[in-house]
Amino acid sequence: MAQENAAMWTYALRESDLKHSGVTRAYPAGIAVLVISRHGSMHALSSNCPHMGCSLGGAIIEGDNLQCPCHDWQFSISTGKFVSSPEIGLERFDAKIENGNVLINIEEPRSKVRGIFHPYEKKTYS
Repeated sequence: MAQENAAMWTYALRESDLKHSGVTRAYPAGIAVLVISRHGSMHALSSNCPHMGCSLGGAIIEGDNLQCPCHDWQFSISTGKFVSSPEIGLERFDAKIENGNVLINIEEPRSKVRGIFHPYEKKTYS
């Protein structure tokens, strides 16, 4: 097994600031990430909806899904995938608690999803 590279983990917030059974927004290295604590598990997802780039900071938890406050798109908390079309989704990041701090591995997302629309990205078609 490869040795874990400590440089990959970035401080996000104190464990005491984590909203249990809720959504906490954090900015490890200036990147907006949602940290979700539910049923003893912790998940970290990108903080902007791929539909129109809306902030998910005010997202609502509906069962095992995160619902965008702008247009009601729902994403699986555990996978980050859009419920209605799983090829679209949020990036997932590894997260852990160490010495009372929540750390996020922002260098290596656990999933990269294709086909995401971003309103500020120029598209070219062939």
